[in-house]
Amino acid sequence: MGLKYSNKINKIRTFALSLVFIGFGIMYVGLLFKETMWLMSTFMVLGLLSVLLSTVIYFWIGMLSTKTIQVICPNCEKPTKVLGRVDACMHCNEPLTMDKELEGKEFDERYNSKKYNPEK
Repeated sequence: MGLKYSNKINKIRTFALSLVFIGFGIMYVGLLFKETMWLMSTFMVLGLLSVLLSTVIYFWIGMLSTKTIQVICPNCEKPTKVLGRVDACMHCNEPLTMDKELEGKEFDERYNSKKYNPEK
């Protein structure tokens, strides 16, 4: 059983969605401290900041998503967006690359890093 890869855009969207739920959870914890107004307010503000950060991340990934290259996956034949040198299909998680030098090589997400040098 090999490693499971997932699309970078989907990873970021999942992180933003988790921030929404974490923010709501923080706010609910704040309700446990109704007697202490400053503590309840602190939890409410932290929860709100988490939700606002999620909104910023959703906006950022939406803008980034409009600039990505859309390709047809050779495995599932559905359109998918490729972000970086290597990425995975949004639908079937098939490893994809737009770089001719990486075709036929083992899929490694470190290829997207400018610091990574596979010859070492």
